[in-house]
Amino acid sequence: MSTPFPFTAVVGQDDLRLALLLNAVSPAVGGVLVRGEKGTAKSTAVRALSALLPEVDVVSGCRFSCDPDSPDPGCPDGPHEPGAFASRPARMVELPVGASEDRLVGALDIERALAEGVKAFEPGLLADAHRGILYVDEVNLLHDHLVDLLLDAAAMGASYVEREGVSVRHAARFLLVGTMNPEEGELRPQLLDRFGLTVEVAASREPDQRVEVVRRRLAYDDDPAGFAARWADEEAAVRARIVAARELLPSVRLGDGALRQIAATCAAFEVDGMRADIVMARTATALAAWAGRTEVLAEDVRQAALLALPHRRRRNPFDAPGLDEDKLDETLEEFGGSDEQDGNGNGDGDGDDDPDPGPGGGPGRQPEPDDAPEGDGDAAARPEAGESGEPQPSGGAGEQSPARAAEPFRTKVLSVPGLGEGAAGRRSRARTEHGRTIGARRPRGALTKLHLAATVQAAAPHQRARGRSGPGLVVRRDDLRQASREGREGNLVLFVVDASGSMAARQRMGAVKGAVLSLLLDAYQRRDKVGLVTFRGSAADVALPPTSSVDAAAVRLESLPTGGRTPLAAGLLKAHEVLRVERLRDPARRALVVVVTDGRATGGPEPVALAGRAARLFAAEGTASVVVDCESGPVRLGLAGQLAGELGGTAVTLDELRADSIASLVKDVQGSRRAA
Repeated sequence: MSTPFPFTAVVGQDDLRLALLLNAVSPAVGGVLVRGEKGTAKSTAVRALSALLPEVDVVSGCRFSCDPDSPDPGCPDGPHEPGAFASRPARMVELPVGASEDRLVGALDIERALAEGVKAFEPGLLADAHRGILYVDEVNLLHDHLVDLLLDAAAMGASYVEREGVSVRHAARFLLVGTMNPEEGELRPQLLDRFGLTVEVAASREPDQRVEVVRRRLAYDDDPAGFAARWADEEAAVRARIVAARELLPSVRLGDGALRQIAATCAAFEVDGMRADIVMARTATALAAWAGRTEVLAEDVRQAALLALPHRRRRNPFDAPGLDEDKLDETLEEFGGSDEQDGNGNGDGDGDDDPDPGPGGGPGRQPEPDDAPEGDGDAAARPEAGESGEPQPSGGAGEQSPARAAEPFRTKVLSVPGLGEGAAGRRSRARTEHGRTIGARRPRGALTKLHLAATVQAAAPHQRARGRSGPGLVVRRDDLRQASREGREGNLVLFVVDASGSMAARQRMGAVKGAVLSLLLDAYQRRDKVGLVTFRGSAADVALPPTSSVDAAAVRLESLPTGGRTPLAAGLLKAHEVLRVERLRDPARRALVVVVTDGRATGGPEPVALAGRAARLFAAEGTASVVVDCESGPVRLGLAGQLAGELGGTAVTLDELRADSIASLVKDVQGSRRAA
């Protein structure tokens, strides 16, 4: 077994280390979500934590790590006789992003269950992680069906495995630790709320600290065992402090004054539910125990808020997580003086004497966005000057400063027609491992979802030839049938946005950005990948390659400048190239192209004809498409509708994108594809 990097040798990242240690002191805090850029010691710190945890006593021979003092009465390996136990180090179990459901929860031997009526169960990772750490690297990339299983286990403290009437249950209480890079996409809100604490991490910009990081890493790589030995005393000291804090924890007093501060803070930041209050209370208590105190102070409440609330406060999906620390201090000060009146002695609670940074060095402060200069109304309404095709400096005749997006609105689903086999999601119909059963087939590889009726039907004609004499059904491997199921998949939604001078009227471009932002919000909720291609001047650009980070697309859209000619053909050809490359990377993921334009094409020879030929490439390949018609004014040329016809898709106005109007659009998209 390789020697892990010592926890105490991690340079900086104070909030990350504190959050992990608080969970070691009090596992009831509920785990840690570590958010940050790559290369910031997220995984290193988490893996190092397991070496600091005290050993656990387990029932000898139990595959489910039952506590000998209170064994699980429903343990599949039980009932356990008292007295036989062993001690072992606490486990850290890693859940790979691509793990199967059976690897996570365990698997039943279906063939033995049917033929012999026995529960032959192989435990999964949830059983291994019981009373230890379950670590998920890149947790935001975890498949939805695995997320659902994690949510169930985290909520109930147990894992259930069901296979056609045969069920197994075992305890599964673990410390959930996840790491993620927000650039690769956000977490579902349900899973986000299951993490007790969250920490933002970033690489230090201080040269001396960066030098020390490199020095220690090189020393560890050269001699892991020798490096760990040099830090053994520090590791032992932290381990002893964890044990002492655990022993002190039951004696820590959480007074009414501190509870009022916790409740007032959660109410001030409008967090949903009561889990935040409970997590803050447990975190503040653990902070006091870690500091060697038996009384929770205002500084503990403040630090607990910075760790427990950023990912729980009510916000829009594209808002950065964090807390307004000025507002936090005001709330703590307002509700911090009543302890003296009721005798709890928790101080004045103003939090001003302990300016500890929040997670990641204080991500809570959110600067107000600068308002884009609007200019005078007449200038904004005039058509864009400078149709030379060359980009002009911001504020010049050929380019306007970015318009602010209008308020997003709720949309209904735009789906890709047909039946796909892509990654699990919530947009288009697909053959999946989860969903409603639509048929049966012979299993390819391991059997995961048994179709009982089809299996019995396949085995029934052969019972006499197989010498059946009793009531049991004689089942062989060839009789087993896999259930074919239909669910939903996530798609690649590629936005092709016209940013030319014809779209540059600020009111119109603001509405266009609001519409695209609404569709991005829909893509976020449906677990799609998104990409953004823009065209203006004389060329098209890939503003955002296909990614799971819808937040990144929203940021690029907000800063999108406008002006110049309308190279529609270039935009379509660039989008076609993006899709070609993406098909090589992910052949199973189907695409939906959303072209946002008024349909005009200028610049170069025969721009309209070139755009038509580029559009027909999508139609020939059967790519689903929608044209959002942004044409405005009393005189309409209908060019966007013509473009939709060339694409083999459908056109819809900005108003029709709203939820009340979009249902008919889905039918039109599907109908046009069937007709093609």
